[in-house]
Amino acid sequence: MDGDLIRRIATGDRSAFDEFYAKVSGPVYQVILAILGNRAEAEDVAQEALVQLWRDAGRFDPSRGSILGWAVSIARSRALDRARSSGARRRLVDRLSQSMRPEATEERIKDGPPPASLHEALEQLPAEQRQVVELAYFTGLTQTEMAERLGIPLGTVKTRVKLAMEKLRAVLPHE
Repeated sequence: MDGDLIRRIATGDRSAFDEFYAKVSGPVYQVILAILGNRAEAEDVAQEALVQLWRDAGRFDPSRGSILGWAVSIARSRALDRARSSGARRRLVDRLSQSMRPEATEERIKDGPPPASLHEALEQLPAEQRQVVELAYFTGLTQTEMAERLGIPLGTVKTRVKLAMEKLRAVLPHE
């Protein structure tokens, strides 16, 4: 189904893009907003990401994942690029570091419409593992940068990331 929809978009089918837009625009915007923290900037980047998705529809490979996963990946990349280029990265990291309390993380996840399986999977992670996953995903920090930010050894960060990814792979559906 995803492959057919994307093939239609690649041929310029606007009704296919309307269907695609309805499916992915909410999650795309939520990811970008979570990264940038600014509604106007998030709307701008979401529009750029959706235009890119329209243009690059022919590059989608259904064997590598779902269209939603592909769209969110492109949106995340665009948002991180904007955060880095605008000098907002430091502010973003500071804001996220302050909001890494388990209750703040839960509120943020509940506010956006991530897939229920992702929400449930993140809730199953210990707080320390969830923290490194969120820092990596929402800020694009390297493991070395996470170690510096959190004031813990690099080996500890690597272990937390590895354990978190193993747990997420075990509980998330494979598309």
